[in-house]
Amino acid sequence: MPLRVAIACGLFALFSGTFCRSARAQDNYEIQVYGYETVEPRHTMLELHSNFTFEGSKTPQDGVLPTNHQLHETIEITHGFTDWFETGFYIFTSEKSGQGVQWVGDHIRPRVRIPKKWNWPVGLSLSNEIGYQRRKFSIDTWTWEIRPIIDKQKGPWYFSFNPAFDRSFHGPSVNQGVTFSPDFKFSYDFTKKITGGFEYYGAVGPATDFLATGQQQHQFFPAIDLNLSPKWEVNFGLGVGVTHSTDHLIAKMILGYRFDF
Repeated sequence: MPLRVAIACGLFALFSGTFCRSARAQDNYEIQVYGYETVEPRHTMLELHSNFTFEGSKTPQDGVLPTNHQLHETIEITHGFTDWFETGFYIFTSEKSGQGVQWVGDHIRPRVRIPKKWNWPVGLSLSNEIGYQRRKFSIDTWTWEIRPIIDKQKGPWYFSFNPAFDRSFHGPSVNQGVTFSPDFKFSYDFTKKITGGFEYYGAVGPATDFLATGQQQHQFFPAIDLNLSPKWEVNFGLGVGVTHSTDHLIAKMILGYRFDF
C-alpha cells in the first residue's frame, strides 16, 4: 500500500473512532490551540509555557490543590522525524507561595499529519497525548487525549479547530468514558511580524451526554503572536473563564525556539 494511502487510511480510522466515543478537565499547563504544522525532520523545538492564574479556585476541590495564584511552567520538547511525524514530551510544574516548585507530571505526544506535498485544501493532523499527573493536581492521574487538528491560512486570515477527545484510565472520570474538549483559534496578520487573534478552550463533559452549562468549562483568550523569525514562536494572551467551573482570569505566554538537531 502506498505511504500516502496508508497515512490517510490511518487518519480516517482514528478520526472515525474518536467521533464515536467521551472531556478532560480544562487544565492550565499548556494553553494552546494546535496548528497542523509539525517540526521539520532532524529539528527539535523547545518551548516554555508559562501560565499564571490571577483568579482561580481558592479551596481544595476533590483533593486537588486550589489554582488561585498558581504559576504553571511547562517544558515541551518536540522532535521532527519525518515530514509527517513528530513526537513531543512535556514536563509539568507548579509554583505557589507556601508550596514551592513542584513536579506535576509528564506526557508524551506523537503526532502525524498530511504532508504538504499532497496539496490538500486544509491542513490536517492528529495528535495522541498520554501521560501521568499527580493526584493533588488532577482528579485523574492517567489520561489519554486524541486531538484532530484542522487549520487553514487564507491570506492574512488563519483558522484552526481542535475537537479533542479525552479518556481517563485512573480516577473518578473513568466512569464518564470519552469526553469532549473543543478548542479553536482565528487570527489576522496585522503586519508581517504581528498577528492578533482569539482563542477558545472548552470542556463540556461526556461526548454523548454534555454536563449542565454551569459544570462545563469555557475560556476565551484574546492573544497575540509575534512572527520574529522562522526559528522563534512567541504567543501571549489573557483569558477569561465564564462558568463557575472555570478559572476566571489567566495570563499565558509561550516562548519557543527551533534547533537544527
